[in-house]
Amino acid sequence: MIRGFLFLSGFGISVAGGISTIAYLNLLATGLSIIEFVTFLITRPEFYLLPIGMLLVACSIYLSGNREPTFRDEE
Repeated sequence: MIRGFLFLSGFGISVAGGISTIAYLNLLATGLSIIEFVTFLITRPEFYLLPIGMLLVACSIYLSGNREPTFRDEE
């Protein structure tokens, strides 16, 4: 249940960050250079939603809820 919530939350957050990043690509058409564009993206908080969401999705996929049995569990 927790993994599903992490996955869906991470997916929604990464979609929001990806859409805003794609929308900011229009600034390249206004004459900004690549360096100016990247500098602008780094200053925007929406840009950080994409890697945070991708990290949540990756954690929900690769971190399993199963734990290794310990000596006490075998008794």
